Amino acid sequence: MDMHWQRVKRRLRGACLLLLAFLFASAAAAGPQPEASFIKTSGTMFTLEGKPFFVTGVNNHYLTFASPNEVTRVLDDAVAMGANVVRVILGPVIGSRDGTVPTIWDWRNSTADASNLGVNGAVLLYWDTEKNAMAINDGPKGVQKIDFLIAEAGKRHLRLIIAFLDFWDYTGGAQQMRAWYGSTDKSTFFFADPRTKRDYKTWVAHVIRRVNPLTGLAYRNDPTIMAWELMNEGNASPESLRLDWTAEMSAYVKSLDSNHLVGSGNANAIGEPRVADLTIPTLDFGTWHGYPLYFGLTVRQFDNTIADYCQIASRVQKPVLLEEFGYARSNPDSAEAYAGWLDTLARDPDCSGWLVWRLVSLQDHGHYPADEHDQFDVHNDASPIWTALKAAAANAAQIRKSGRASVRTPRETP
Repeated sequence: MDMHWQRVKRRLRGACLLLLAFLFASAAAAGPQPEASFIKTSGTMFTLEGKPFFVTGVNNHYLTFASPNEVTRVLDDAVAMGANVVRVILGPVIGSRDGTVPTIWDWRNSTADASNLGVNGAVLLYWDTEKNAMAINDGPKGVQKIDFLIAEAGKRHLRLIIAFLDFWDYTGGAQQMRAWYGSTDKSTFFFADPRTKRDYKTWVAHVIRRVNPLTGLAYRNDPTIMAWELMNEGNASPESLRLDWTAEMSAYVKSLDSNHLVGSGNANAIGEPRVADLTIPTLDFGTWHGYPLYFGLTVRQFDNTIADYCQIASRVQKPVLLEEFGYARSNPDSAEAYAGWLDTLARDPDCSGWLVWRLVSLQDHGHYPADEHDQFDVHNDASPIWTALKAAAANAAQIRKSGRASVRTPRETP
């Protein structure tokens, strides 16, 4: 009998050890990625685990206030395109909930879909009239939407570039925050006033330190996030104020989070002086936003401009990312233009990648949103533009993997 029970005990012990080994293996597979999986930089390139990480990405402007289905449709379409990065801007920001502190944009009354800034009651930041201070909405129509976005992006092995705030007033942004204090100064007040600087730091710290209940990870420990950006197109004036604010806030972000890259999110319009922020040591990479229509450039001139920015990257030895660009779909050469520009980016070893403006997916009403003004919207619809972008993402991966990237000779400007 004793020998029998000893055999039983040994078998149970062995079974328990196997079960524990299985559980540990499963936890390791499903758990947080190691620190090496955070995106880093080396010279002009982003890297992942010591290997080049060339960005082929998309922008989307409504992921922090859309429905869950609208969010997952965009992420699924990004995967279908071959994207590896999605860029988002945190919002909305409003006045007070009771309306006594005005909201400077049409928040409550909009019946538009998410793509056209119908936020359906979502709000991240607002003015608390009882405390006479900024308040943060951590509820289901607030920061929990960011939780969901990060968790769903991680499931799809997508990386996120997250801008803490928008400069523009489309869903409030910095313009709403300066309006809390009665200012009408769109270019200087937010970046100089101690109160708005305090509010901004409070928001940044809240985001970075937040623990996502869906992943169990603090945002600062989640490698799904590729980088933080201080603000989308923070057009402070004068330039010296922009640089001072950028230096102060990027250092603050770095003091809270040593895992993630930090960029300014600035548009850096045509010309080298506009990338002066690359000299700030607490900025890891530069950004520029390129729209040939707005710059008055031909397709070929814009192609040469891409090479110019990659040469700047080479001089400063930091990645410089084309993180917004668009060309109206009504142009007969639109697909060809996209293909040419993205080939230039893929083949120049000093270029670090691209994010098209903007990928939008089917809204909950069953249709793609209307975009008859700029006509920059990209859909998963087998159109020539979609096909060109999908091919470019695959082509970039092959070029970078094979090491066939090489400096090209700029084309002549007509």
